[in-house]
Amino acid sequence: MTNIPLVRTVDERYQSFQIGMSHLTGGETWRTYDDSKGEGEVGQAEQFEAVREARSPANLAHPRLRTLAGALGPFYVRFGGTTTNAVYFQNNDEPRLETPPKGFLTVLTRKSWKGALEFAEAVDAKIVTGFTVSDGVRDEDGTWTPRHAAPWLNYTHSEGGAIYAAELFNEPNAPEPGRMPEGESAKHYARDFAIFSQFMAKHAPDVKLAGPGVATLGVPVKVPSLEHTSPEQYMTANPRPNFDIVSYHFYGAIAERCAPPDSPAGVSADQALTESWLARPDQKFQEHKSLRDTYAANAPIWLTETGAAACGGTRWQPTFLDSFRYLDTLARLAKQGLDAIITHALISGSNGIIDEKTFQPNASYWAALLWRRLMGTRILDAGSGSDGLHIYAHCQRNNTGGVTVLAINLQKTEAKLSLSGYPHHYALTARELNSKTVMLNNRALLLDQHDSLPAINGVERKTKQVSLSPSSINFLVIPEAANPACQ
Repeated sequence: MTNIPLVRTVDERYQSFQIGMSHLTGGETWRTYDDSKGEGEVGQAEQFEAVREARSPANLAHPRLRTLAGALGPFYVRFGGTTTNAVYFQNNDEPRLETPPKGFLTVLTRKSWKGALEFAEAVDAKIVTGFTVSDGVRDEDGTWTPRHAAPWLNYTHSEGGAIYAAELFNEPNAPEPGRMPEGESAKHYARDFAIFSQFMAKHAPDVKLAGPGVATLGVPVKVPSLEHTSPEQYMTANPRPNFDIVSYHFYGAIAERCAPPDSPAGVSADQALTESWLARPDQKFQEHKSLRDTYAANAPIWLTETGAAACGGTRWQPTFLDSFRYLDTLARLAKQGLDAIITHALISGSNGIIDEKTFQPNASYWAALLWRRLMGTRILDAGSGSDGLHIYAHCQRNNTGGVTVLAINLQKTEAKLSLSGYPHHYALTARELNSKTVMLNNRALLLDQHDSLPAINGVERKTKQVSLSPSSINFLVIPEAANPACQ
């Protein structure tokens, strides 16, 4: 590990998270599995009602949430999702409107947005968001106007807040019942983005503009509803959008609320540790990287919304089983050239790394915490690994010359790994793969009675050949590696 070459350097906030706009506004979102019904294929609007439920706005000031999120900082926090497309910003201090004005679907109050700004500041997060694009902000010709974005920005500035990056549209290629059954056309998107760009250049020139933010899936079958307009059409439409950040969304499959797990579009727990499942992010990233290289060569590329499965996540996503995908995706895309990845979600019912109802950590929270503490911004070339044993390496965070190896053992048998130094071993396992309780070196990771995080310590190994338990995630830190790329 003394001479592993440098591949590239990644954003300090590479590992980032989404808090859905619905957590600020309240309103409908995906029903959690412990209270679900009518799951299966969804083909008509009325069937969506069976898999969705109303939520109250989340308490982003909750001390436990602040503790957990603060330990992951710095990161980007995206207040986004489909709700953003039709949100009404209530620019007064009156009680929340019971019914949103015509052309809008939900209401964002000053109080809720101020809470979002305060949350971001408290946990060292820079804000990424979108702006309303529904009929409520369009003129008689259907053209987007900034009449809603202007007061929203003005209020943000008046509270001392800042937006780091903004997407005009959440998933312009994705159908939305009502106004856009086939999504937004590339022609109309380009027209509206030009107006948006001019407005932002005048009123918020420091905000980076991201796009096109299209929805993509990793399923091995065509999804006609997402294929009316290609990402390239959005990037090349006239007038051609000038993106500061090239963004896209990706989900590996469709969750069982909307597609049976054994269908081509679905995913089952039996697939969770397979090579084919873990490799699904690669193709869409490479496609967007190629588009970035062609049409916006100097722009970073961000995955601004991602998770295991669209339609609110898999039934097993809160368990240790999904921690393998979570970390493997972070590591493999960082090495390939991704600049930031925004996981959906920080808090959510089935796909949050923190449970939205209890604010207790789900299993992937501990994976995220160890990544944050141990994996630095300099990515090293640890080779290609092998089927069943994925190996990645970064410079150790906050230790000059140190190296951290991430070794993911997907196999049901023990694996061996030879190192060039004596490591501090952080081994994540679980008694059952579908458990929410994660073990660090055979000790359960739990908050204490005061909601303080447990000690996160590795075991010093006295050998350079390390045993990796079956179905385990291992961070192997070599502080004395003296790697020149990590100086």
